[in-house]
Amino acid sequence: MQLTPEQREIIEAESAHCVITAVAGSGKTTTLAWRICHLLEQGVDPRRILILMFNRAAREDFGRKLQAVCGNRFPRLPEIRTFHAMGYRLYQRFVREEYLPPFNSNILSEQEVQFQLWQLIRQLAPAEQQDDIQRDKKDHIEIATGFIDLVKSSLRDPEELFEELGYSERHSYLIDLFDAFEDWRKHGHRITYADMLYEPVLAIRQHPELQQLVENKMDIILVDEYQDTNEVQHLLLTYIAGTRAKVTVVGDPDQTIYEFRGARPEYLLHRFRHQFREPVEQTLTYTFRYGHRVALLANHLITHNRDRNDVLCRAHPGNPATRTYLVEAPEEPAQILEILAQQQAQGTPLQDIAILVRVWSQAVNIELALLANDIPYAIDQNKGALFTRELVTMMDLLAFADGRFADLNQTERTLAFQRILRFPHVGLKEPRLHDVAARLGALEEGWIDWLMEELPEGLPPLAKRKLRQTARSLDRIRSLRKRAGEALAYYIEDTELLRNLRDLALTHDIAEDRIDRVQGVLHYLSRLKQDCGGALDHLLALRQRAGQPAQRQGLTLTTIHRSKGLEWPVVLIPGLNDRYLPHIPKEPEDLENHLQSERRLLYVAMTRAQRALYLLVPPTPVRKGDMEPSTFVQELNFEQCEQLGHWFETDTQALPEELEAKLSAVAKRYLTLTKEAG
Repeated sequence: MQLTPEQREIIEAESAHCVITAVAGSGKTTTLAWRICHLLEQGVDPRRILILMFNRAAREDFGRKLQAVCGNRFPRLPEIRTFHAMGYRLYQRFVREEYLPPFNSNILSEQEVQFQLWQLIRQLAPAEQQDDIQRDKKDHIEIATGFIDLVKSSLRDPEELFEELGYSERHSYLIDLFDAFEDWRKHGHRITYADMLYEPVLAIRQHPELQQLVENKMDIILVDEYQDTNEVQHLLLTYIAGTRAKVTVVGDPDQTIYEFRGARPEYLLHRFRHQFREPVEQTLTYTFRYGHRVALLANHLITHNRDRNDVLCRAHPGNPATRTYLVEAPEEPAQILEILAQQQAQGTPLQDIAILVRVWSQAVNIELALLANDIPYAIDQNKGALFTRELVTMMDLLAFADGRFADLNQTERTLAFQRILRFPHVGLKEPRLHDVAARLGALEEGWIDWLMEELPEGLPPLAKRKLRQTARSLDRIRSLRKRAGEALAYYIEDTELLRNLRDLALTHDIAEDRIDRVQGVLHYLSRLKQDCGGALDHLLALRQRAGQPAQRQGLTLTTIHRSKGLEWPVVLIPGLNDRYLPHIPKEPEDLENHLQSERRLLYVAMTRAQRALYLLVPPTPVRKGDMEPSTFVQELNFEQCEQLGHWFETDTQALPEELEAKLSAVAKRYLTLTKEAG
């Protein structure tokens, strides 16, 4: 393998604490594998080397690369573990030493945790929230699961963390929920995935003598993806290292995007240096993934961040050129279809293309356009637009407007009315809502008259008013059946649906996500220009197509968070506007830190591309309320990056004076470093 001087310096370094800043696509995994091989050649006992990886996939990938590099030269290779596997092993030992109680080795599954949280939420949440909880079960369970995991990964007091995350008082049951869940879990001698780290680290903190059982067993410890480290992982590393091990951590603060799991750039930037004094600072600044244009764009963007190392990523001289495009996109799905057509005309397989969105609701219009044009795509399970409750209920409304409810059987009608009466919610508790929906479902006609004149006795006055408003809105959309988009727009406005979704959501993120999905479907149907029946048939056909196995053979449609660690020849990033990048569903307490996080997300997204990168930007707004281009677009300095990148690729003459005169500080530094490297 042709190694760079930076890689050789890391591979052949003397044993010492070390921090390696490795840019995206820098070959760090391969470099670490060669480092291990070098240590084994120097006679280091493989049993005294510990390699810690972020997850199982990373562990398996590193194992393959280490085997490929070392071959059969050594009778034994070091063990590669994840943090959780290490914690689990310590947990078992602390049980034998009687510092922790025995536990059932059958780790709690995600489904078991969710079921128990569902029971506890219903017990602990205020009475006024019970309807909302019943309606949005999945959202509440996800919030509770995330809160508990974050308490354990950060080792923070639940009440303190609750206040820091900015939840309102009406959700304070989350604090009691943590304690109640822990009581239930411990009573049953069960542990979760998070407890594999949480319990052993807590035990060491509470019983300092335990540290003597775990420390100073290793000579060398290597940790990959340290920018994704949280407090509990950081503490576990310090306990295991003790005073003996020389620890090397590798990562990139610019790629810290898992803050919601407790990860912070500070662990790589400061905390490691504080704990492991005077570490050697090394860098892998060459990327082998993309060309100068992407490197320049990424550098211009990320250097606006404060919390980072002063490192520029540079395209290796042997890299092929990566073309970059700043695409004005008044209608993103249409522009995406054009780009896909161009790429397919050039012979690019769909599997080589990825569309990366900031939030799932962004993908609604894109997914519908792909389906309508018979373009297969792979999307994470349960994330498809055609299976969201918003779209399903909007299809119910179209069916009602088109007169198809009479064709449904009683069970189908009852379920459809249940969905409609929650969209927006009419203010009935679930048993009463089910009863009203069942009575409507039993009727084959006359539903509007029943809601207006024959509601059962004992319903709260407010609920009666909302039911009758729903009836009036349903009656009105039947008269608008020839214009599906107009009919649904009327219903949404007349019932104040968006306000209801916002008021009842547990968090700002959930509210914006649901509202965006509704508006995305409405926008799509408005452009479709079909009557309610035609629009419904169209959506049903798309839904059937979305469930076909062939979809998995297409392009990738996923979020930026889920793209971490992956790469594609062609990457499209829609949504470079003031709504999605940066994404700010509510005004954060620390706007600067939030913007830094959003820049890191865009940085990660851009650096997934190998051959072509498309950035989709709205046109300059002409009316009040139009989307504004993202503030990040100006930071990219796109035109200059394009010009300088083109010069690097041709390199047939001296840099034009007019270009050199206007180079930014980042571009000048990049140019100097590239020239110095030859």
